[in-house]
Amino acid sequence: MDETGTAAWATTYLDLLAREAPAVEFDRPALEARTAGAPPEVLDELERARSVALGVRALLERRRRREAELSALVETISDLATLHDLDAVLEAIVRRARKLLGTDVTYMTLRDEERGDTYMRVTDGSVSARFQHLRLPMGAGLGGLVAQTATPYVTSTYPGDARFRHTNDIDSAVAEEGIVAILGVPLRLGGRIVGVLFAANRSARPFSREEVTLLGSLAAHAAVAIDNARLLAETRAALAELSTANRLIREHSASVERAAEAHDRMAGLVLHGGDVSDLAASVAELLSGALCVLDSDGRCLASVGEAGPPAVLADAAASARALGRTVQRGELWATVGGAGGEALCALVLRPSRELAEADLRILERAAVVTALLLLSRSSLAEAESRVRGELLDDLVSRPVEDLEMVRERARRFGVDLDEVHAVLVLRGPAELRQRITAWAAGQAAHRGGLAAYRDGVGVLLVPGSVVPGWQPGELARQLAREVRGVVGVPVTVGAAGPVHGPGEVADAYREAERCAAALVALGRVGDGASGADLGFVGLLLGSGDRDIEGYVRAALGPVLDYDARHGTVLRQTLEAYFGVGASPARAAEVLHVHVNTVTQRLGRLANLLGADWQRPERALDLQLALRLYRLHVVDRGAVDRGGVG
Repeated sequence: MDETGTAAWATTYLDLLAREAPAVEFDRPALEARTAGAPPEVLDELERARSVALGVRALLERRRRREAELSALVETISDLATLHDLDAVLEAIVRRARKLLGTDVTYMTLRDEERGDTYMRVTDGSVSARFQHLRLPMGAGLGGLVAQTATPYVTSTYPGDARFRHTNDIDSAVAEEGIVAILGVPLRLGGRIVGVLFAANRSARPFSREEVTLLGSLAAHAAVAIDNARLLAETRAALAELSTANRLIREHSASVERAAEAHDRMAGLVLHGGDVSDLAASVAELLSGALCVLDSDGRCLASVGEAGPPAVLADAAASARALGRTVQRGELWATVGGAGGEALCALVLRPSRELAEADLRILERAAVVTALLLLSRSSLAEAESRVRGELLDDLVSRPVEDLEMVRERARRFGVDLDEVHAVLVLRGPAELRQRITAWAAGQAAHRGGLAAYRDGVGVLLVPGSVVPGWQPGELARQLAREVRGVVGVPVTVGAAGPVHGPGEVADAYREAERCAAALVALGRVGDGASGADLGFVGLLLGSGDRDIEGYVRAALGPVLDYDARHGTVLRQTLEAYFGVGASPARAAEVLHVHVNTVTQRLGRLANLLGADWQRPERALDLQLALRLYRLHVVDRGAVDRGGVG
């Protein structure tokens, strides 16, 4: 199965993701490929694609669930702002909790300060009147224990759970409701527990940590609603809270102004040509601490002072990136900056004093400014890479008419075209064009050369000074190893040189392209070589006046003509026969036909080529002609440029 077939199977996974298919359907492409007789490497590739697709599906599911949770929390906040009836707010919270957690019943108990127990305040999904009027003494049952200890508790099978103090009233009401699994979280109001929010199921069920956190968030909003009702009832307390709120607002306004001033300072620094190091120094001074700026891969871009060991800094940055907000890890504070939903950098600060809210705002603004600076630098680099590519494309695609103008264009990038250069062509899968192009551009910038992408291949022009002993073939092999490590698949690299001026680049490009094509035809996909490394093949590639087609026609003409007229595969049979050491039986296995069929075809070949076609000298001519035929086909573009021979 070729790469087109593999891509078709792999596209199926995208279709499954697009229509939100169930997980079991992701096994189908691999099963169909195995039934179709796909080779092991294709099955392995499909298995990897399946794992990635299932991972993406799980990620999308988590994000959908997280979106629903956040939407519910926002709706709850809206309820608090618009609903003035406490019962309506609490009913909305309980109803929303049942929907989000997917349980059979949700309910809330509140603490009765006079009686010293808790009572059922509101339920959703309950069918038992006895359960709806249940009271729980402090410490009794799961709810009483949550109210007493201010700690969430979970049980997947409450009736038989010996951790809780069971009473007849509680167990009878729970049994009448049919409840088995229960999750309870405290309603915390400051340091006081005012009640418990529950989610329960009528069958055994474990509750995840995320579900505990979500129910806790809803419980927090319920506690706020209860507190708001209390504030409405207690005018003096409300006035005191209002006074405190005014003070907090004034403090917040002051912190916003300070953060804005810091932002203006950082923006001015960037506008005057400052880099990431300058920005880091400014932030470290503003916040009085040691600072490290990390890129999206965890590499340190700039540091001021000793913020901590690299592993510790990377862990803090990863936490901030995962949570999408500023986090504290021990003595470190970390935040991320990004654009378009992508985290471009992380700032990790070790302050020398306690940070105020305004300081955290400054740190977050600094991350945004740093991300914008990196994005700007990246855009400039991409623009320069594009212009470099246009210059190299001109050199290989058309005759150089104005040498001085071309030399001047190259000098702007620090490239001296009169220096000895090597030209390299990179053949890889078409779907990885962007990654190969980016890698080639990075190599060109690092080595002081040029890079482009044309006719389905990457092209590099690098100075000869980077090649020890001036060996283009060695450079090609080195780059083939390096690019495979980056893109993850074999990339074939052909080299030509030395090139002594801009006028020789086009011919060297064509030689390097033929060399890469020859490597593919020779079954050396992922290797690197120059024409000098390919023996007689290299001689043919390096000379434009060789009559390759005439030689092939002289040796194989009758066979090629017969195949063309009758639609037969005598050439492939001859190639397979020589490839297995002149064994008809093994050739039959390779061709997937009966040995008698191979014998008949060999008889036909003897009629076409003459009875002496298997003599050593004739056999050598025929094998050479077969190899040159393949090279000739590759050179004319008949073989897929993704590397499939």
